Amino acid sequence: MIRERAYPVEPWHVRETRLDLDVLAQAESVFALSNGHIGLRGNLDEGEPHGLPGTYLNSFYELRPLPYAEAGYGFPESGQTIVNVTNGKPIRLLVDDEPFDVRYGDLLNHERVLDLRAGTLHRAVEWRSPAGDTVRIRSTRLVSFSQRSVAAISYEVEPVDTPLRLIVQSELVANEQLPAQSRDPRVAAVLESPLQGEERLVHSDGGLLIHRTKASGLRVAASMSHEVYGPERKLVGTEAYEDWARTTVTCVLRPGEKLRIVKYVAYGWSSRRSRPALRDQVAAAIAGARFSGWDGMCAEQRAYLDEFWDASDVRVEGDPEVQQAVRFGLYHVLQAGARAELRPIAAKGLTGPGYDGHAFWDTEQFVLPVLTYTLPSAVASALRWRHSTLHLAQERARTLGLRGAAFPWRTIRGQETSAYWPAGTAAFHIAADIADAVRRYVQATGDEQFEREVGLELLVETARLWRSIGHHDRHGRFHLDGVTGPDEYTSVKSDNVYTNLMAQRNLLAAAEAATRHGEEAWRLGVDDEETAAWRDAANDMHIPYDQELGVHPQVEGFTRFQEWDFADTPPEQYPLLLNYPYFDLYRKQVVKQADLVLAMHWRGDAFTDAEKAANFAYYERRTVRDSSLSACTQAVLAAEVGHLELAHDYLGEAALMDLHDLNQNTRDGVHVASLAGAWIALVAGFGGLRDHTGTLAFAPRLPSRLERLEFSLMWRGLHLRVDVRQRETTYSLRNGGAGAGMELRHHGDLVRVTSDEPLTLPVPPAHPPGPRPEQPAGRAPVRRTAEHEP
Repeated sequence: MIRERAYPVEPWHVRETRLDLDVLAQAESVFALSNGHIGLRGNLDEGEPHGLPGTYLNSFYELRPLPYAEAGYGFPESGQTIVNVTNGKPIRLLVDDEPFDVRYGDLLNHERVLDLRAGTLHRAVEWRSPAGDTVRIRSTRLVSFSQRSVAAISYEVEPVDTPLRLIVQSELVANEQLPAQSRDPRVAAVLESPLQGEERLVHSDGGLLIHRTKASGLRVAASMSHEVYGPERKLVGTEAYEDWARTTVTCVLRPGEKLRIVKYVAYGWSSRRSRPALRDQVAAAIAGARFSGWDGMCAEQRAYLDEFWDASDVRVEGDPEVQQAVRFGLYHVLQAGARAELRPIAAKGLTGPGYDGHAFWDTEQFVLPVLTYTLPSAVASALRWRHSTLHLAQERARTLGLRGAAFPWRTIRGQETSAYWPAGTAAFHIAADIADAVRRYVQATGDEQFEREVGLELLVETARLWRSIGHHDRHGRFHLDGVTGPDEYTSVKSDNVYTNLMAQRNLLAAAEAATRHGEEAWRLGVDDEETAAWRDAANDMHIPYDQELGVHPQVEGFTRFQEWDFADTPPEQYPLLLNYPYFDLYRKQVVKQADLVLAMHWRGDAFTDAEKAANFAYYERRTVRDSSLSACTQAVLAAEVGHLELAHDYLGEAALMDLHDLNQNTRDGVHVASLAGAWIALVAGFGGLRDHTGTLAFAPRLPSRLERLEFSLMWRGLHLRVDVRQRETTYSLRNGGAGAGMELRHHGDLVRVTSDEPLTLPVPPAHPPGPRPEQPAGRAPVRRTAEHEP
């Protein structure tokens, strides 16, 4: 686990002031750089030591079998695992033949800084070799947002006391040896030497390697090129073999002299293009990078991020630790989706191999809501990727004997790659999550072309799935049986409230979209009878309710299940999924992650205020948060029902998930959805944002420690700024020209905000919320008290 406050609290940087080899893998995830297409873990320049080496390309995977002791009909048979592709990061240094290695000699100074505004990882080192020679090393690394296929490194070395002979070896390395897999199912499978060499080239300032995966047949090209600045007398040469290429620079430097190398690395991959085509692709990418030059690429990176932060920054006054963490989280969300471009946004982004590099439902329900209001183009791209896999989802539905589209629980390419597992295979709610992301994106952007070309078909095929899964009983109520909701400790049950309510919205949204786009709907085979059936199913949807307890059971009968014995569950037995049989979890009242509470967030329009308060208190006592997805949702509902200090506690947990390695698995990659959850907890929690209808609604209210919360949203081309104080909130439009305006709701009242002047409204007094809800023994969130201030 990363020790608390391993990174000093700064508003725009994540700074490591000393190198701790015990948490090297965790730091590699925190310092990972990506643009949604290329991902580089924050490994040291010299390659060793490392916790977990990693270089990833979005959707570049290898196939692996999914063995079963006893096969069953419809069981997925082939898994997909993200591949650690050719590593272009290594730059090794030898000082008078002594390899620079932080484990030897004396590490006099070591600092790394992730700059959230510059989009770079900077490193400064002072090292004395075992022979007593001292050098200073400075490197800066970036993965370009503007040039999608390119990463670049500036590497500089100088002697401190005496003249030294320096040798720098810059490499491309394929088929790196990876650490062994743990028993945790959330950790990726390890594939040994998945790449087969096809071609290698050497040129004057670098080299190229082309490989192909053995089973999936994907081809990848990696190229490097160098600019070398230093003394006039220096020797530069390159050699290449099947799995590595090396450019070597040799020179002698006196104190005061520097050797500087700029390394450009380009990647390209395809399942269809030929070797010459990929060779030319990466050559062109290198040419573009060299044309921009290092300074030009840094300027492009800063300009891209200036525009992003202008539209998306969240300012928090009163909790500097959360301020740093929410910006760190937004940065990683951006990295995961910015240039994915018709590829998925995986649970770990491109920061590590956790979950085999798969995308899950949390992309649509946690990451895309953030991007909808901060970078909507990335949402359109992610949903177009889902649409491109629609034929695979339709095929899966047919295998299951259903109509419509059954999207996979976990995937890279679009096929279901989860071995049969009740908590996954039956989690059909992903269909409604995708539909809700479509609804939200179209509502926020007004992108009618997207709705016609992409959104409509996604809505139609997911609605057909629900009509196929469900049935009307003899009383005319519509049920969804044998499904699993977000809580993976309660599986294959009837009428999961979250699933039913999200499916209800899906069915109605599909009917409305088909009405708006009648001609396109007709081409999809939709007629009036089918849309009427969708509306009937939605209107008749059964939502379980326990009259005796006054709460909603998250599935039919949940409130009569046996209670879990939390008092006798020791802390070391969490997460429960690693220490108890699923049979025991499935039949008791224990909740892995917010489920009914999540329904109250995304379908809050289906509950009364009293129901929300009662439900929240009931499920707080049973939710153990064995998932990183839970804390942010609990923060949102805690804030809504009036428990603002508890919401602040949960906000801290979501925001610090990776900076503090709270779940002790950051080594496998950051938790992109939890990092998105920090934004959700602030904006939907303390800002009170809801988007149930075509009008944005806010109910802002701050906990005692926060003095101010300021955030921006993009809404149909307008930039709305919301400035929340303890007693008042100011809404303003930052663009749109004279007279531009939009309607929104403030604590239920419909108001109009124009670009002419800001609108300031009072925050009404909060109703007393009652006693602070209890959590299971030992599972309460850490308090955000003054002692946590830096």
